[in-house]
This record gives sequence, structure tokens and C-alpha cells, in this order.
Amino acid sequence: MGERSGYAPGTFCWVELATTDHTAAKAFYAGLFGWVAEDRPAGEGVSYSMMSRGGRHVAAIAPQPERQRAAGAPPSWNSYVSVSSADEVLERARELGGAAHAPASDVFDAGRMAVVQDPQGAYFELWEPREHPGAGLVNAPGALTWNELASSDPEAAARFYGELLGWTSAPFEGAGEPYLSMRNGDGDAAGIRGLRAGETGPHWLVYFGTDDVAAALAETERRGGRVLAAERDIGVGRVAVAADPQGARFALFAGHLDP
Repeated sequence: MGERSGYAPGTFCWVELATTDHTAAKAFYAGLFGWVAEDRPAGEGVSYSMMSRGGRHVAAIAPQPERQRAAGAPPSWNSYVSVSSADEVLERARELGGAAHAPASDVFDAGRMAVVQDPQGAYFELWEPREHPGAGLVNAPGALTWNELASSDPEAAARFYGELLGWTSAPFEGAGEPYLSMRNGDGDAAGIRGLRAGETGPHWLVYFGTDDVAAALAETERRGGRVLAAERDIGVGRVAVAADPQGARFALFAGHLDP
């Protein structure tokens, strides 16, 4: 079980769901993963729900910002990567051809964040930790296990993230499709693949651990979600892709999990 109290810069450290139905999403993921919600005030009439498993934070669920809702953006899971300076990495992303969604800003005393769009169009978040380093539990059932980029140009994306975050890349065999395994120093960082049929654009996909992919998919459907990609074997484990009742995509992984 991967308990964490901090993350090296360049490591994905947190995931957050921006959804159109905050209450329903909390109930769905509580039923699927056994998460417990702790609602925290985040503005007038708005709550930010810290989701825990076994007493450790694993993710957050929040109402989708009105600007995204008005633009017709679907609910989505956001992936946060830990950095030493959100401002400096944001400026470097601009230099490398990415775009800044907004200037870096403080999130109370928890940390400082920024939203980046990579040159191919995928969004991700930078997190400069202060009181909140990120998830207290990863690589366990019901917790974050992997972050995967679906890109229109995987090789170009690998160069961008390599120059921005110091990642290195190597081909991963056994995925059934061209797949780049990204490393952050001696540790795994993420995966990058091409877009699949039916995917509307570049995006980061969040994987959660489970003991049984088939059972988790059945529970997803029972609770009103959908199966988007059936369970399959990738050598190191079994995976599938689903969507929650509001439409946010997530993936499931059952297999070997690093501590």
C-alpha cells in the first residue's frame, strides 16, 4: 500500500473531479471505491469534497466551474503534478508552446496552482504544495495508480513534458498499441499513447486501483455509469475504461502495484 507524505517535483500527486452533480458524484464514487467525503467550504455556497479511503486522502470532488459548464465542457478528472514553483513551470510551459489557462494562484494555505494546456490541447494542473502535499494514499485499491495522456502527437508530447518536467521516455511493450512510458528520475511518471477511436481530443486519463476489474465495471453500471472500453490484459495487469453517471471518464487497473 503506497502511503505518501510528499512527492518529488515532476510526480503526479493529486486528482480532482469537476462535475455537474456534486452530490451524485460523491455517492457514486463512495459506492464504487468506498470513499468517505469531507466537505470543506470553498466559496459562497460551494463545497470542495476531500475523499478519503482508510483515513487517507485519495482524491477530491468539486462542482464544475461555471465557466466550463457554460462552455459545454464535460465533467472530467483533473491531474495535478507536483512542482517546486507553479509560476516558474507555468512560464516554462508557455516558452515550450503550451498555454496558461490563468495565472498561478494560491489555494488558501493548501498550495499554489496553475492550469496548463499542452501544445496538443490536453489540460493538466501544476501543484506547488504547502499544507497539502497531495494524496496520502496511492497505488492501492480505490486510489490513484496511473496517469495516462491520450495525445494527437505522442512523440511531440513526450518532448514537451520531458523539457518541462524532466521526464524521460521509452517504449512500453505489451500494451497492444504504441505506448511511451515516462520516467521521473528513477520512478514511473506517466504513460503517453495516441488517440483512440471515439476520443474527441487530447486528454489526461486517471487510473484507479481495484482488486477485480470485472466486478468494478459491473458496479459502475449498476450505479448508472457506463463501460467505454472493455476489460483487457496489458501484461502487467488488467485495465478498462468507464464513465461515471455525469460522463467523467476514468480507468481501472488490477495488477501489481508499487509500494
